[in-house]
Amino acid sequence: MTYANVPGGICAPQGFKAAGVKTGIKSQTKEDVAVIYSEKATVAAGMYTLNKMCAAPVVVTKRHLADGFGRAIVINSGCANACTGDQGLKDAIVMAEETANGLGIHPMDVAVASTGVIGTFLPMDKVTSGIRQAVAALSIEGHDTAMRAIMTTDTFVKEISIEFPLGGHVVRMGAMAKGAGMIEPNMATMLGFITTDAAINPAILKKALHAAVERSFNAITVDGDTSTNDMVVVLANGMAGNPLIETEGADYDAFYAALEYACIYLSKLIVRDGEGATKFLEITVQGAKDFADAKIAAKSIANSPLVKTAFFGQDPNWGRIVAAAGYSGAEMEQSNVALWIGGHQIVANGKGTGFTGDALKQVMAVRDIAITLDLGVGAAQATVWTCDFSYEYVKINGEYTT
Repeated sequence: MTYANVPGGICAPQGFKAAGVKTGIKSQTKEDVAVIYSEKATVAAGMYTLNKMCAAPVVVTKRHLADGFGRAIVINSGCANACTGDQGLKDAIVMAEETANGLGIHPMDVAVASTGVIGTFLPMDKVTSGIRQAVAALSIEGHDTAMRAIMTTDTFVKEISIEFPLGGHVVRMGAMAKGAGMIEPNMATMLGFITTDAAINPAILKKALHAAVERSFNAITVDGDTSTNDMVVVLANGMAGNPLIETEGADYDAFYAALEYACIYLSKLIVRDGEGATKFLEITVQGAKDFADAKIAAKSIANSPLVKTAFFGQDPNWGRIVAAAGYSGAEMEQSNVALWIGGHQIVANGKGTGFTGDALKQVMAVRDIAITLDLGVGAAQATVWTCDFSYEYVKINGEYTT
């Protein structure tokens, strides 16, 4: 389906407002605290990092959204509030309480998110002051400052807003995300926030989010590192007036397709903004036993430092790709394996076709490159997106806290 793009980002759906403000948590020149708010109660769903050292805001948000309802999200950048013990939990709770007090809602209806350096405490005087400023500045034009407030090493904003027909009504969906490094979702040092005026019940919203994230945010990698703070939260306030989506069916399918579209769109932007990236790689593994095997092999290729550095240097060493699939644990039949890079077949029946050297180097010279590997054992496939490793990636991460 083709979606109509509309302005407004996360404020495009009816009833949503946002704001981002500058408080000096990390810099005096950029926004670093944001609030997203729905004037009407929302159903809510979230997905979170699998890192066992998960940050305090992740713990708090899981607890607050466990009942499937919410109303607002408060976010800060510049400090992850991770590995901060009991004080970190108290600070995350205060963020929710301060936001709730300003909005006149219950603290349990506030999701909390943080991003930045691990192991430092939040400067709570700046954070609480920023929350009060953001609440006072809430507007339907606030999506841009809110987006900028969640960015860290990002070099450009990542947002989308669309509208689509649903149950005889026009529904809108807005989304924004941040992320450029420490990206291996399950999820990544990425934050994603989605708003919609669709009417949908909590269980079905959760089901849709889980499925969409699996094929989008959980299908990207920049460097194989899973952050302590990863989070994707969706709020749906029902103001579009469509019949409530309570079961799977045509309306659910339409809603899910839009959600997946928005999530994949943002996921690709995160990869394109990968720290120091010079290549955008789309890796499709086909001929797999099942989707899980296809994704395992694709992620293995995407996370291989040897593959990533080869594409940065335009080194036509295709053996690194098949080797990464070979150690992934996915089932494959060597005599059936085939590989294409940029549409050119490099391997057939497990052997090189002779398309190597300067010819392959030219294919690898372009920015966007499609890689397809056939495992030769089934009919399932999966696609993941990644980027290369450059000198600049090492520089950015070697100087991150300084």
